[in-house]
Amino acid sequence: MVMKQDNQQVKFRRAQYRILFVTMFSYLFFYTGRQTMGFAIPGIEAEFGFQKDTIGWLITALLWSYAIGQAVNGNLGDKFGGRIMVSVGAYLSCGFNWIASFGLSFTGLIMPWIGNGLAQSMAWAPASRVLTNWWAKDERAWVFGMFMLAAGLSSVLAFVTSLVVLDIFQLDWRWIFRLPVVLMLIGGAAYYFWVRNEPKDLGFEAPNEPSEEINTVAAQDVAESAIEVEETSIQRYMAAFKNWRFMLGGVGIGFQSSARYGLLFWVPVHFLGNDWKNSSSSWISIALPIGMALGAVLGGWISDKIFKGVRWKLIVTFMTAAAAATFSMYFLPKDSWLGIAVLFLSGFFAYGSQSAFWALAPDLLGKKRAGTGVGLLDFFAYLFAGLVNPLIGWVIMSNGQNTAMVFPIVGVACIFSAIIGLIIRR
Repeated sequence: MVMKQDNQQVKFRRAQYRILFVTMFSYLFFYTGRQTMGFAIPGIEAEFGFQKDTIGWLITALLWSYAIGQAVNGNLGDKFGGRIMVSVGAYLSCGFNWIASFGLSFTGLIMPWIGNGLAQSMAWAPASRVLTNWWAKDERAWVFGMFMLAAGLSSVLAFVTSLVVLDIFQLDWRWIFRLPVVLMLIGGAAYYFWVRNEPKDLGFEAPNEPSEEINTVAAQDVAESAIEVEETSIQRYMAAFKNWRFMLGGVGIGFQSSARYGLLFWVPVHFLGNDWKNSSSSWISIALPIGMALGAVLGGWISDKIFKGVRWKLIVTFMTAAAAATFSMYFLPKDSWLGIAVLFLSGFFAYGSQSAFWALAPDLLGKKRAGTGVGLLDFFAYLFAGLVNPLIGWVIMSNGQNTAMVFPIVGVACIFSAIIGLIIRR
């Protein structure tokens, strides 16, 4: 009997890792569908004559449609499961990118880009619910860190494939929206065939949750929210809206995401420069997503093992360090090799705190509401990120096209996120 039980545990552990790694593999390709825009901006500006604040609103259209989609799709992930949603989202996003690549006007670009934001939003929160179903609380921040590692590596892939299109294949900006996104079709198919929504779909019991410590400041919040009953969509949303720490966490991740996407969209513009076809510093930008990828996985590990699941400590430490690094980038010339290390650290700390934010959703709302919680957090994240991009474009224009202005704006966002982390203290 004991041997049979041990064998079942081994099989379950293998299934856990399969779900995690296939989820990571599938999400590895998602950012080729939205983070390539920074490399297309110089070509779009040259062809259409758009100003940088106009480009900022094009970025905002994607981010806000993504935010709205997250607020809806997180809840749908709780209701229907993530397997179908992630797979369909990948195929729809690929299609909308191809449509955008044929755009001949601002409207021809922004309309499919809005559709792309909605398609892209079908992945993160539903997939997070799947991971929450398969992994217990004491390993969850690490698991979210691994998921974020895939997201970080996806940023690297988006940057590298965009540079390959421009620098090696010598194609124009439209092919940035055509070639890299084909990889999403592979990821979407893999997720559908190899992932299941929860352990019972493969005949396993759900993992045991460790008991909550009574002396934590949010123990009452968790005890009230971790109710193992079926709830309506309205009940899940109301539970989130009534939890002030969770809502404040949404503001905190909003500033953190403003910093992240301010870097992701405008750092390529900074290093490509005006003569983007002959830029000698464009490949330096790769240091940013590499730093983000490593920060993602190490941030989750530090949150679980060093800070023992006390999320605010990671948030405050990393966002303060990110502010210092990004302010430093402002003073470095584009061709400085020191900039590679500082840009790496900017990405490492700016993105590394996000695993702690995602873990707040099941921590504060309970596992049954994880998809709704993650979706709402992502809504805040992209709402704020959408607001900051037109601001960055306007500030750059108002300062003589000085693209380095992105770094102090990002630094201020990091400081605000750190302050909110102190207030949450969860």
